[in-house]
Amino acid sequence: MSTAAAVVLFIGILGYAIFGGADFGAGFWDLVAGGTHRGGRPRAVIDHSIAPVWEANHVWLIFVFVVLWTSFPEAYASITLTLFVPLTIAAFGIVLRGASFAFRKAVLATRQRRAFGAVFALSSVMVPYCFGAIAGAIASGRVPAGGVAGDPWDSWVNPTSILGGVLAVCACAYLAAVYLVWDARRLADAAMIEYFRIRALVAAAVAGVVAFVGIFVLASDAEYLFDGLTSRALPLVIVSAVCGAGSLVLLLRANHRGARLAAVGAVAAVIVGWGVAQWDYILPETLTVDAAAAPSGTIAAVLVATVLAVLFVFPAIGFLFVLDQRGMLPMESAPEPNAAP
Repeated sequence: MSTAAAVVLFIGILGYAIFGGADFGAGFWDLVAGGTHRGGRPRAVIDHSIAPVWEANHVWLIFVFVVLWTSFPEAYASITLTLFVPLTIAAFGIVLRGASFAFRKAVLATRQRRAFGAVFALSSVMVPYCFGAIAGAIASGRVPAGGVAGDPWDSWVNPTSILGGVLAVCACAYLAAVYLVWDARRLADAAMIEYFRIRALVAAAVAGVVAFVGIFVLASDAEYLFDGLTSRALPLVIVSAVCGAGSLVLLLRANHRGARLAAVGAVAAVIVGWGVAQWDYILPETLTVDAAAAPSGTIAAVLVATVLAVLFVFPAIGFLFVLDQRGMLPMESAPEPNAAP
């Protein structure tokens, strides 16, 4: 049953990366959109895209923490004790991001809207970076087993964690840009389709360069993960590369639906590849999945709860996305200010 719990855990991570990651990436494009006048139209598309669903996407994060805590308590203790700094930064970032996204719709003064918008955008970059750094800390074996604390700084300020953080930001930006091309298409805004299409191409290229550099980083700083990625997880690495290249081709051919599916495949293959590469360790080379697992009764309860979530919660989230894609949800908005104070 421990294997089933680990699979459920990684499905949760995968869901958060694909859905929540796209929300964070939208915040990145909000950050670099420019001033009030030049960035007005891109930000309008971003708001239209994420406003109905951004809160629902954090259900995945809660799910991941609950499954990790209940099914693998020793690993949970080690991770939270060692990586409390990036976890705290990420938690503050999520709160600030959500509050700023809501408040900037409620205020009328241009200066206040800019301030809230800046907090929203900066938090949208900070949070995925911290999560990527956390993944790098785990993958490089810097989180000790035994439910004890490792080094609070070296654990997440190291080459693999920096690689993980930068790659997470790039992947989120890439996913978001591809999704925003589709949303601009739903809005019949040809200028914004081209705007986000160019940024999707650039983000994909940058992510590819970062991934290539990552080969050398992992080879020297995370040998166990590197060995796994070049052996048992190699097919998934190839799938990710093929999907990434395919999304570029499809974007160039204006096949936006296909590009979106290919982009999801590229990111999903990387995350699943990470799990396969470090299997059967939950904390590479110190704590296996079986050794970290809670008693069988606890894991059985988690699996039953997961089945119930699949039956009752996930369909509701899916229905929310269907309504959003069909433009059947009300939009939150505030009138544009007439003048700065």
